[in-house]
Amino acid sequence: MEIFLDALLDALIDGVKMLPFLYLAYLLIEWLERHHGENIENALAGGGRWGFLPGALLGCVPQCGFSAVASNFYASRVITPGTLLAVFIATSDEAIPLLAAEPSQWTTLVLLIVCKIIFAIVGGVLLDFPLRKVLPHSLYGGYEGHADEVDCHEEHEETSSIFLAALRHTLEIFVFILLFSFLIGLIFESVGEDAITGILGGMGIFQPMLTALVGLVPNCAASVLLAQLYMEGAITFGSLFAGLTAGAGVGLAVLWRVNPSWKQNLFMTGLLWAVGAAAGMVLQLIF
Repeated sequence: MEIFLDALLDALIDGVKMLPFLYLAYLLIEWLERHHGENIENALAGGGRWGFLPGALLGCVPQCGFSAVASNFYASRVITPGTLLAVFIATSDEAIPLLAAEPSQWTTLVLLIVCKIIFAIVGGVLLDFPLRKVLPHSLYGGYEGHADEVDCHEEHEETSSIFLAALRHTLEIFVFILLFSFLIGLIFESVGEDAITGILGGMGIFQPMLTALVGLVPNCAASVLLAQLYMEGAITFGSLFAGLTAGAGVGLAVLWRVNPSWKQNLFMTGLLWAVGAAAGMVLQLIF
């Protein structure tokens, strides 16, 4: 019972400290969605063969459902596979506001975004140029010089004020933060922090392969869990990057729903995991 209460108290204290920063982060996100969401989508759709450039930059914008929009664009042949990959790589889902809510992690946040943009551009270039000549057309898919009818399946909330919408998102993520902080704290208290970090650390350079699999889960809970594990010191920056690179929010789930080619969907899913794991391994050697 003492371990249970200690873990719960630590989770509450850490979560409450984050609340003001988390709310401000979601307030900014809501403002971007309300006032610039359509411009962002238009910039992505107008990129053509070079769409991976705006995709890499705009994918970093912590906008709810942006990866879902990219999936619909790809299925409608508005954007190339490289652009879709760039958006998926750049997307960090809830990790950005979560790291932004912790001032001690601001340096990590900047490094994460910079690395995301670099790897997203590189991945988009490789997929859209040299690999395009090698991959069969049925596997490649995407942009063909024209756009079919696009259904973004994205409805931005306009009925409530941005302050109430930001508060709702903050409280929703706050629940995830409390849950994962409590579970992680309970495990650390029961098993021992040294034992947990020893198990994960014992995986060495292969640790990013595991976190990349976690990142493929099409739910914001995966990015929250990865960010929490990183802030607890359980995983490295390379492993965090691997998981968040493979994690495209709900983008993968939407892709499998709207794109009729299971081969293309399977290829993009496997490629996303491979890029995340490889990038994480590289960063783990550097940092």
